[in-house]
Parts: sequence; structure tokens; C-alpha cells
Amino acid sequence: MRVFLDRLYLFSGYLAGAFMVAIFALMMLLSAGRPIGLNIPAADDFVSWCMAAMAFLGLAHTFRNGEMIRVGLLIDKLPEKSRRWTEIACLVIGIGFIGFFSFYACQLIRDSWRFHEMSQGVISIPMWIPQIGYAAGLVILLIAFIDEFIHVARGNLPRYEKPKPTTAEEVVERAVQSGV
Repeated sequence: MRVFLDRLYLFSGYLAGAFMVAIFALMMLLSAGRPIGLNIPAADDFVSWCMAAMAFLGLAHTFRNGEMIRVGLLIDKLPEKSRRWTEIACLVIGIGFIGFFSFYACQLIRDSWRFHEMSQGVISIPMWIPQIGYAAGLVILLIAFIDEFIHVARGNLPRYEKPKPTTAEEVVERAVQSGV
């Protein structure tokens, strides 16, 4: 099961990257095509749908690898036992919020399918198609939160939390890797 979940998060990250490449390609075609009269109908719609899919599909991979922004001002000061219970409480709250959004994102797809909702752009596309990336990203993030909750509840350290740097070189290396 662990291998499947890790591959799911990695696949989600790769999909996010593929949507980023699609955004780049569309934007370059629009920019390069403008002087020669090349126009891609509804390209703005496609770019915006790709941006939404990229953002949401990348969430689980980002969370799982400890790259999400995390403010630990309070939790870092707590004793180990209190910190563990606070981590569990935070994960439960996160599961609640993400579960809520996941449920309603799936409901949005279902309603778009049921009512045959179509896009209003130059090219008419069923709205449930671009909404899949949004909902799938949230569902995969929910799975990642539940996975992490089970891991922490069993007494393990959170996988999304990187160990504190021990040397000045590590601090510099992490700053370079994060793009600071």
C-alpha cells in the first residue's frame, strides 16, 4: 500500500508538471503566433484550466515532500508529547477542511455532468472535463492527509516535517534549494 500511495503522490506531481508544460507551450504559441497572425481559439480558457489543474494536482506531492509553507512558531516550542497531539489535531482539522472541499468539488463535477454545463468560450467544452483536475487534486490531497494522520497517530514523526539543519552549510543549502 505504501508503494501505491507514494506513486500516487508522485504521479500527481508529474501531472502538475505536465500541465505547467502545457501552459508554457500555449503561452509561447500565443506570443510567437501574434506577429504572424496565428490565433488559438479559447487559448485563454485552456491556460486557466491548466493553471487550476496544475495548482491542485501539485498539492499532495508538495505536502508529502514537506515543501508546503508551514508556520511552526507555536508548535516548535511545545514539548514532544504536546507537539504530537497538536500535530494530530492539525491533521484532523486539515482532513475536515479538505474533505469538505473534495466532496463539493466532486459534487460540482456531478452537477456539471447532469446539467450538461458547457463552457462559454469560443470552443464549447463540457465543464466537467476541466473540473476533473481540480477535484482529483483535492481528493489526492485528502488521501495524503489521511495517510499522514495514520502515520502520526501510530507514533511516528510527520513525514512532511524536515529535520532541523545542524550546520550553517545545511541552512545555506536549503535556502538555495528553496529559491531564496
